[in-house]
Amino acid sequence: MNKKALGSIATLGVAMLALTACSNGGDTETSTSAEASETTSAAVISTNGSEPQNPLIPVATNETGGGKIIDAIFAGLVYYDGDGATHNEVAESIETDDNQTFTVTLEEGWEFTDGTEVLAHNFVDAWNWGADPANAATALNSYFFEQIEGFDGYNTDEGASTPEMTGLEVVDDYTFTITLAAPNSEFPLALGYSAFYPLPDVFFEDPDAFGSAPVGNGIYMLASEDDWQHDVQIELSVNPSYTGDRVAQNGGLLITFYASQDAAYADLLAGNVDVIDGIPDSAFATFESDLGDRAVNQPAAIFQSFTIPASDERFQGEAGLLRRQALSMSINRDEITDVLYEGTRTPASDFTSPVIDGWSDSVEGSEVLAYDPEKAAELWAEADAIEPWTGTFELAYNADGGHQAWVDAVVNSIKNTLGIDAAGLPYATFAEFRTDITGRTITAAFRTGWQADYPSLENFLGPLYYTNAGANDGDYSSEEFDALVDEGKQASDSATAIEKFQEAQVILFQDLPAIPLWYSNVTGGYSENVENVVFDWHSVPLFYQITKAA
Repeated sequence: MNKKALGSIATLGVAMLALTACSNGGDTETSTSAEASETTSAAVISTNGSEPQNPLIPVATNETGGGKIIDAIFAGLVYYDGDGATHNEVAESIETDDNQTFTVTLEEGWEFTDGTEVLAHNFVDAWNWGADPANAATALNSYFFEQIEGFDGYNTDEGASTPEMTGLEVVDDYTFTITLAAPNSEFPLALGYSAFYPLPDVFFEDPDAFGSAPVGNGIYMLASEDDWQHDVQIELSVNPSYTGDRVAQNGGLLITFYASQDAAYADLLAGNVDVIDGIPDSAFATFESDLGDRAVNQPAAIFQSFTIPASDERFQGEAGLLRRQALSMSINRDEITDVLYEGTRTPASDFTSPVIDGWSDSVEGSEVLAYDPEKAAELWAEADAIEPWTGTFELAYNADGGHQAWVDAVVNSIKNTLGIDAAGLPYATFAEFRTDITGRTITAAFRTGWQADYPSLENFLGPLYYTNAGANDGDYSSEEFDALVDEGKQASDSATAIEKFQEAQVILFQDLPAIPLWYSNVTGGYSENVENVVFDWHSVPLFYQITKAA
C-alpha cells in the first residue's frame, strides 16, 4: 500500500466544501440483494483482538480492542479508505463556505439493525449525549465535540448537565447543521472517527444494556448478545441492511481475544486463524520467511511512547523537567529497534507519524530524543541537586500485548545510564491496564501507543495532550500548547495549520508529558485460506474485503 497517498488529504480551505458520495475507485460496488445473499453464505473470517475495556458504545471507546469491533458494526457520515482518503458513507453531502457552519445531508434508506431508519436526530442526539457532562464518566471521547458551539463537557460541577449543544440543529429527517465555536478546517477529516457515529433511539432507553448488545448500522452486526463471550471472543454477522459501498465479501467476522501475540501467531502458523494484525517480537526475525508473501510489514500511523503522570511529584517542577529529559536521553532507541524489532520500528523524531502530511524530523527540541548517556547522567545529577530522587522508576505495560521485551530493554537502559532502580510493571491484560490508567489509580509511568483516528497531525496532539482531552491520560495541561493547537485547527490553509501544529510540538519537547520512543510499522500476516487482505493506513485490516471459500 502506498502510504504517500495520505499526503493528498490537504487541510480544507474556506472555499465551498462539498463532499459527495463516491466509491473507492470502483473496487467495490453498492450492495444488491444478490450480493448480500452471496456474502452471507461465504465463510467467516477469523482474526485476533482483545476484550473491550468498556461497553460497546462508540463515544465510550478509545482503545483498539473495542475500536476494532465498534468500527465493524457502525457506519458514520464518512469513512476512510485504505490510504486514508475520505469518502461519504451515510452522508450524501457535507457543505460549508466558512469552515465554521456545515450542512449535512444524509442518504435516505440507511437502517439500524433493529429496523429503525438512520435519521438526522440519531447523529445529533448521539453527539449531544457524548458531550453532556452528566455522561463524562462514560463518554471518554467527549473531547471530539469540544469544537462544537455550546460544548460544556468539561463542566465538573456536581450534577452538571448540558443535554443539547447550541451548535447542532436538526433541519429535517435527513438534514442537520453543525456550527463550531470557531472555524476549523480539520473538522471534516474527523467525521469518520467513531465518536461521530449515530446511535439509535433504543440506546437512550438504557445505555448500559445497549453496550452489551449494541445496535449499529455498519457492515457487520452482533446478531445475539450470546455472540459476545467475554474474555474469549466475539462473533459478528454480516449486516443484511447495510447499504454503503463497503460490502462484505465474506460471511462474518470472528474476533478471538488472545492472551498473547505469541498465541495468535502460533494459531496463524497452524492455520487456525485467518489474519492477525500483530506479530510477537519473538518472531520478528523469522515471520517474513515463515509467511512469505503473506507477511505484512508496512508503515502505519502508529506512535509509541511512555507517559509520566502529572501527579508524580518526582517529575514536577524544575527537577522534574530535568529528569524527563534525562530519561529520554538515556534510552538507546536505535539499538532497541534494531535488535528487538528487526526493521519493524523506527526511532521517533517527533510526537506524530511519518505517514501523515506535514511530518518533520527536525522539530525544535527533538534533540532530546538522541541517545546521550553522558548528558543524561549530568541532567539527572542536576535534578538530584535540587531534589534527591527516591524510590524506583517503574514502567507499566500490559503483558498480553507483546511489550515485555522492549520495556525490559528501556528500563535496563535507564538503570545502567542513570544508576537508579528501574523495572517494568506488568499488568495481565490490556483491560486491567487501561482501567487503572483511566481511573487515575496508576502510580507508575506507563506505556502509551496511539493509532490515528483520522489522518492529521492534530490527531496525534489534541486528543493526547490538550487540556482535559479524552486520551490525555497523563493529565498534561499547557495554555500555550492548547492555543497553538486551536490556531492550527482554525487555519484556512494546510501550510499554516502544519506550522502551528509543529509549534505546538515545540512546547511538548519542552515539557515532555510523554517520552517518544518509536514509530511502528503494522506487522501481521494471513493464512493460505484467505485472499484480498489489505491493511489500511492506520494498521487495521479491511476485513470486509477479505474473501474465503465456504
